[in-house]
Amino acid sequence: MAEAQENNRQHTLSADREAELRTLNDQMKRRIEERSQLAEEGVEPYPYGFDVTAYSKTIIGGYRDDKPETVSVAGRIMTIRKMGKASFFHIQDKEGKVQIYIKRDDVGQEAYKVFKLLDIGDIVGIKGYTFRTKTGEISIHAEEFRLLSKSLRPIPVAKEKEVGGQKVTYDAFSDKEMRYRQRYVDLIVNPEVKQTFIKRSAIISFMRNFFTDRGYIEVETPILQPIYGGAAARPFATHHNALNMELYLRIANELYLKRLIVGGFDGVFEFAKDFRNEGIDRFHNPEFTLVELYVAYKDYYWMMELVEELFYQTCMSVNNSDSTHFLGHNISLKPPYKRLTIADAVHEYCAVDIKGKSETDLRNIAKDLGLSLDPKISSGKIIDEIFGEFVEPKLIQPTFITNYPTEMSPLAKKHRSEEGVVERFELIAGGKELCNSFSELNDPVIQRERLEAQAKLRLRGDDEAMVVDEDFLRALEYGMPPCAGLGIGVDRLVMLLTGQDSIRDVIFFPHMKPE
Repeated sequence: MAEAQENNRQHTLSADREAELRTLNDQMKRRIEERSQLAEEGVEPYPYGFDVTAYSKTIIGGYRDDKPETVSVAGRIMTIRKMGKASFFHIQDKEGKVQIYIKRDDVGQEAYKVFKLLDIGDIVGIKGYTFRTKTGEISIHAEEFRLLSKSLRPIPVAKEKEVGGQKVTYDAFSDKEMRYRQRYVDLIVNPEVKQTFIKRSAIISFMRNFFTDRGYIEVETPILQPIYGGAAARPFATHHNALNMELYLRIANELYLKRLIVGGFDGVFEFAKDFRNEGIDRFHNPEFTLVELYVAYKDYYWMMELVEELFYQTCMSVNNSDSTHFLGHNISLKPPYKRLTIADAVHEYCAVDIKGKSETDLRNIAKDLGLSLDPKISSGKIIDEIFGEFVEPKLIQPTFITNYPTEMSPLAKKHRSEEGVVERFELIAGGKELCNSFSELNDPVIQRERLEAQAKLRLRGDDEAMVVDEDFLRALEYGMPPCAGLGIGVDRLVMLLTGQDSIRDVIFFPHMKPE
C-alpha cells in the first residue's frame, strides 16, 4: 500500500513538472513571437545603450512636490498594469523600484504599441519627470520610452494574498539550490540578496585600505604552482602541455609571500583565490577567498592586537556597530578578546589533559570522548579532531586559541618559553575559525627538518601533509627577518558580519553538483 502511494506521488510530481514545463514553453514561445514582431516592425529588441541620469531610491528620497525633476532611468519591469491609453508599471534598478506612468498621447502611438508588447522581465529606458500620484506614490511620468532588452524567459514573480488579515506570499523564488544555481534570477527577484554582496565588497575594500594605510604593499603571487604548500590540504592538479609538467592550484599563498619578505619587503598582503580539494558544506567551498599578510620584525603577540583592531574597525565600518548577529548569537567584536591555549581550551571544555601526551594516550582520550579516528593520523591531527569536535563549536565570542603542538604547525616558530608548542593562534568566533597566524619560522635548518617530518607523515597516508619545497628553503637560507604572518578567511568573515549561515550565501556562484 505504502509503495503504491509513493509511486502515485512520484507520478503526480512528474505530471506537475510536465505541466510546469509546458507553461514555461508556452510563455517563452509567446515572448519569442513578440521579439520577432518587434523586429518586423523596425524595433531593435537589443539596442546598444541608454543614457541613465538617476536611480529609484535617489529619486524617491529627493522628491519635492513643488519641484518636479526631469530624469532618465532604466531598469527591469517587475509589475505591469496595461490599460487602454495609459498604463502603470514598476521598474527595478540598482537601488530599488520606482513606478512609471506611461500615456499613449505623451510617448507617441508607436512607442505605446511597443510597450503593449512588453512583459515582466523586459528591460526598458524612460525619460520623463517626477510627480506624485493621487494615491501618494512618487512616480515618473514618461515622455520618452525605449525597449532595451527583450526577456525571452519569464522570471518567477512572487504573489501576495491576504489571508485572515495577514499577507501570505506565494510562488517566491526561495528554493536554496535553485537560487545558488541561478544567482542571476536570485538577484532579480530577491533584491535583498544584493545587499549581502554590496557589504562583502565594502568589507574587502575596508580591509585593503586598513593594510595599505599602514604601509603594506598589495602583491600578486602565482595561482598555478609547481609545488603546493602553506597549508594542510589536498590540492587540485593540472598539466601544463608546453612545459610537460604537473601544476597545482594553490592551497595558500604563504610561501610566495615569505619569499617577498626575504627579498626586502617589510609588509606584503594579497587577497587570493585559493583552492582545496575537500568536502563541501556550510562553511567550506573548494574555491574560496583568503587574505594573507606578512609583516617583518613582528611576532604573533603583535598580530593578535592588529587582528582585534582590524575586526573591530571593519565591523564598525560596515555595520555601524561593534557587534553582529550570527547563528542566533549576538557577537561583540570589541577588543580585547579572550585568550586560551589549545591545551587549556580542551581541558576547560572536555575536562581532559592533553599536555605532553603520547599518540597512544591521545587515541585513548579521543576514544573515551566518543571519537572514531582514522588509524593513519598522528598526534597533531588527533588533537585537532578533539578540538574541532568538542571545543570550537562552543567558542561563540571571539577567542584566540594559542600555542599549538609543533606537529600541527610546521611553518611556525617554536614557542619562546613553552616546550613542544609553537607561537601560533587561531581566532574563533561564532563556533568557527576566522583566521590563523604564526610567528613565522625563519631558521632554514629547522624548517627543513619540519618539512621532512611532514614528508614522513605523507608516507603514513596523510595526504594533507606538506611537501618539501626546495626553492622556499633556498630562499630562507638567504635569510628572512623575524616575521608575523596572518591568513583570514574572507568568506567566513563576511558570513559573520552579514549574519549569513552558509558560505554559499556570500559567494556569488558557489560550486554545486551538476543538475
